[in-house]
Amino acid sequence: MSPKEILEQWVEAFNDKDAAKISDLYAEEAVNYQVALDNSINGKAAIFEFFSWEFNQYKMVCIPENIFEDGDVGILEWKDPMGLRGCGFFWFKNDKIIHQRGYWDRQTFESQQSDD
Repeated sequence: MSPKEILEQWVEAFNDKDAAKISDLYAEEAVNYQVALDNSINGKAAIFEFFSWEFNQYKMVCIPENIFEDGDVGILEWKDPMGLRGCGFFWFKNDKIIHQRGYWDRQTFESQQSDD
């Protein structure tokens, strides 16, 4: 499977708020680093817990603007319906995400979430 195809599955699982499905896209030893949180989530089980908590805590939608791939690297540029924008870099091995690095504006995200 190509990085782009895996990222399309990632977006679908994210928008379905399906922590099990999204975490299945990660390798056992994967790392998910969110720059805005200055937080590294290490391992598939921890990534599952992270997404489970996020999906229960926040209203989030990922609208892909661009998905690029170069070899074993995929890049997802996204926005959400409230105007937040971000970018994620994903490294793949054996059709699994082994590393993710996400960039988005935490202050904007938190202010949007508190306006509900």
